[in-house]
Amino acid sequence: MSKYFITTFGCQANTADSEKTAELMENLGYGRAENIDDLISAKNPVLIFNTCSVRQKAEDRVFGFNNKLRQLKIVNCKLKIVLTGCMMHYSEKELKKRLPLFDYFIDIKKIDKLKKILKPVSNVAGRTWQVGKPSALVPVSNGCDKFCSYCIVPLARGREISRTVIDIVSDVKKAIANEAKEIWLLGQTVNSYKNNYVKFHDLLRLVNDIPGDFWIRFTSPHPKDFSDELIKAMAECEKFAHYINLPVQSGNNTVLKRMGRPYTVGHYKKLIKKIRKAIPDIAISTDVIVGFPDETRKQFEDTKKLFEEIRFDMAFISEYSPRPKTTAAKMFKDDVPHKEKERRKNELNEILKKTALENNKKLVGKIVKVLNGRTEGNKPIGMMNVKHSMSNKIIKNEFVLAKIVKANIWSLKGKLL
Repeated sequence: MSKYFITTFGCQANTADSEKTAELMENLGYGRAENIDDLISAKNPVLIFNTCSVRQKAEDRVFGFNNKLRQLKIVNCKLKIVLTGCMMHYSEKELKKRLPLFDYFIDIKKIDKLKKILKPVSNVAGRTWQVGKPSALVPVSNGCDKFCSYCIVPLARGREISRTVIDIVSDVKKAIANEAKEIWLLGQTVNSYKNNYVKFHDLLRLVNDIPGDFWIRFTSPHPKDFSDELIKAMAECEKFAHYINLPVQSGNNTVLKRMGRPYTVGHYKKLIKKIRKAIPDIAISTDVIVGFPDETRKQFEDTKKLFEEIRFDMAFISEYSPRPKTTAAKMFKDDVPHKEKERRKNELNEILKKTALENNKKLVGKIVKVLNGRTEGNKPIGMMNVKHSMSNKIIKNEFVLAKIVKANIWSLKGKLL
């Protein structure tokens, strides 16, 4: 049987791209392999790497596959290996030199080229959404116009292009028809969406009006474009799940300016205050980079103060790593030692553990809506797992009510009602 397997690195935007690529492969008649090793016995095996370049570690993981791929090629010489995604910002010549076992290098925006490269092997029709899959990832835009000094996304994905409202609404309706219970609206800066006269807050209301029992989430918003109209829409849309990831990146204005982030710490704090006033029970997470070039100990202390003041439910903390061709890599020396970056990351995590636990304790005794072990206010890493009180198994693919009986740092326990 002809089979394909997609290995996806990076964010939910990449996952959405992989789902579209899977649809394309299934339209060509390829069956989905269970894992990479399942390709060994396939008649026409295709292995696709959808890559991420946001951090060096993500790229290193791809390069780390070389030995594995060599073994696979020896066992099945028909194996075709494709690289796509954000690593396509490198030249094809450079990629071929570092990844000699790959057969094709294709820009994700031109992934339809696979139709010409791979011959159809049957007339089996593919589908965009798997029936019964609880979450659907729906891109509203692609690319980014913000050009933060450290970020490679505008170089890897290009300038921001918003999809049409008709296409987005159509994708959501298809997902709901196929039993999706959670809709993720995706964009590199999702709230800068604009198509004709429709802005993101308008789009949120349009999706909310689609019939069905489902949650709406979106990521990742940018503080600069987080309007009062959007906050109002979030509060008024009953399907909007009360969770938001709002990247701050640093708690120091000088560092923010060097990062190319067009807002101040004061603006960010006022924004959080507005959101919490409109939606008191909302859970908030953030993204932070530690060890940005020239970040002093004093400047980092400002980020610690911000963590203590905002009291995030979760944070995604990254150590700065220079990305090729970005402004930061060209202009600034990566001068904060690795051990110091690790130390700063650990210090923020200690504050986060304290605030996350205190926030979770406030939920004890409350009744919450749960989908697949996660509450309405929980997106990241099983932060609010709610398990069946008797079987200890998570209820699958349906909304249930649970009473929270215990709080841990990253998780909750609840009694199914």
